[in-house]
Amino acid sequence: MDSMLRLEDLESGYGPMQVLWKPSLEVKKGSITALLGPNGAGKSTLLSTVLGSVEPWAGKIIYEDEEITHMPSHKKVDLGITLVPEGKHLFGGMTVHENLIMGAYRKEALKNIDQSLDIVYSLFPILKERDKQQAGTLSGGQQQMVTIARALMSKPRLIMLDEPSQGLAPKLVGEVFETVEKLQAEVGLTLLLVEQNAEASLNAANYVYIMHEGQIKSEGTSEKIKGSSEIREAYLGI
Repeated sequence: MDSMLRLEDLESGYGPMQVLWKPSLEVKKGSITALLGPNGAGKSTLLSTVLGSVEPWAGKIIYEDEEITHMPSHKKVDLGITLVPEGKHLFGGMTVHENLIMGAYRKEALKNIDQSLDIVYSLFPILKERDKQQAGTLSGGQQQMVTIARALMSKPRLIMLDEPSQGLAPKLVGEVFETVEKLQAEVGLTLLLVEQNAEASLNAANYVYIMHEGQIKSEGTSEKIKGSSEIREAYLGI
């Protein structure tokens, strides 16, 4: 599999406070790669640094063999990189349909808006049923689906998901992870997933990195990480 995203010795932080201490990782095309670790490990900062909302201090970000370390965020989005931030960032007073249309702001996406809606509605039949309902009245799990579906409307090539299961009941966590697996299987998307829910992530991911205090402490296939009680106990609490 080809590399879609490669980070080499990435450093960044906020003001004088360094958060990332040279993590390196690779996301292969068409894979689900999970970045796991305790709260405050720097996982969300890593995603923000990739997108450029946090400025990289040192190291390299390589996307599809092009170095994009200091490229402005909007240009990275134009290349097909999308971040779904944690929490629900929906327009609650707008319908599901209107929220989805808001996602298609890239030139390329606007041209394919009907096709994108068809794909999204076939992936999420429940959203098609509720397309005229106000997004704020949906269940937590359905709101999370709208958030992910809206990101799909921008025709991304790489979706970075920050804590998609946060604050959801266990049953809904399952639904969100089914969604993640569908994106890979049916749309061929590449996903970089940041999660605290290690159990569900290990089941969905092809490859896993464990982050602690801004560094990568371990990596391997999800089978390898699942099979190592040392890693699980030390960093994942499972």
